[in-house]
Amino acid sequence: MSSSGFVLLDKIAGETSFKALFPLKRVFCTKRVGHAGTLDLRASGLIIAATGRATRLLPYIEAKDKCYTFRLHLGYETDTLEWDGEVVKVDDKCVGRESQPCLHGYDRAQHLGLEQSESPKTRDESSCHPGAEGDRIQCGVPSVTRADLEAVLPQFIGDIDQVPPNYSAVKIDGHRASDLANRGREIELKPRRIHIESLKVVDEGKVTEGCTGKCFATFDLECNCSKGTYIRSLGRDLARALGTCGCVSMIRRHRIGDVTVDHAVRGDALTPEHLLPVDQVLDFPVVRLNDDQVKAIRLGNWVPWRTPVENLSTTPGAEKFVFTADKDGAVIGLGVYDPGRICPKFFLGDD
Repeated sequence: MSSSGFVLLDKIAGETSFKALFPLKRVFCTKRVGHAGTLDLRASGLIIAATGRATRLLPYIEAKDKCYTFRLHLGYETDTLEWDGEVVKVDDKCVGRESQPCLHGYDRAQHLGLEQSESPKTRDESSCHPGAEGDRIQCGVPSVTRADLEAVLPQFIGDIDQVPPNYSAVKIDGHRASDLANRGREIELKPRRIHIESLKVVDEGKVTEGCTGKCFATFDLECNCSKGTYIRSLGRDLARALGTCGCVSMIRRHRIGDVTVDHAVRGDALTPEHLLPVDQVLDFPVVRLNDDQVKAIRLGNWVPWRTPVENLSTTPGAEKFVFTADKDGAVIGLGVYDPGRICPKFFLGDD
């Protein structure tokens, strides 16, 4: 049995995307694993992972659009743009009030989407706010309504420029921005063009405990967006558009392309049966070849093809990818359809 294919993982919050791949190495006895699209440490949800030769297909998955839900916290901003980072800005218009009423039934790990045993703490509690313990910031709830938030959402639909978070995997002179930020280096990242297809509020505003120990207004949103979109930056920019500051929590990725997290598995429940053929995850059309054509493709030669191929890409100028398969339908490679022939891109046979 080939060990090449895709696995749909449901990453838990508090686990790195890199660590989420460890079960694949164990279950499929291979070091050749990878994933399409890193999720933040605090984020949860869908990761499409690959094993063996299927790792060569990951760039085609990474390019697909994604769907996220997240919680926007208004009234304070942190260095990481996450709920429990180090506070760097507070809305002076907030009216201070005690947060104790908010703590009835409150569970920090549940709020972050973490399991109790997995709730990470990268900083001491005292570092979650400036000043000494007896000098906590007196903050409250900015007067922002759901209608106010929905009024600014259209500004973020379509092609927009977005500045990534300083704590991110963006490279600066070969170094990750997050590594430089951890060393205390000042960072100035350039805006990147992204596309947001849709953005909507999915839950009424709540009052939730912030990292400062005070209460803040929160809203839950859903975003359908392109590759390269940072939800943390989106939360920051939404808050600024509202005339306040903000950060996010509970980021969850629900979809990549047409693949949803509903069919994903937790790493601790992974079995060999969860390995999927590549054509079940990528929607390239499959063309079946006879034995002579298979031999030609294996040797890197193109083969003549006169039969119409359905569901080819209609994007102007884009290559028209197809999966090449043997007569039994087993995928052996990725090819490119040109009128009258199929050219091999690379081989995906047994490892």
